[in-house]
Amino acid sequence: MNSTQISLRQEVRQLAEEAFHRKLVSGHGDGADEKEYQIVYQGKPRHLPLEQARFFLINLLYRSRIH
Repeated sequence: MNSTQISLRQEVRQLAEEAFHRKLVSGHGDGADEKEYQIVYQGKPRHLPLEQARFFLINLLYRSRIH
């Protein structure tokens, strides 16, 4: 894993922690593949590529601030 992927994984982990503490997701963690991250949303685990996980979490956090 290169330094860009490591930084992206750390950012995704921080976003997921914030979403978890706001009760927007019920769980999160590293996926089976090092290029994926698992997010449990609405009771369903989702294995997303890191970029997609970042985008998903940013949108989820943004929408929660608006409503």
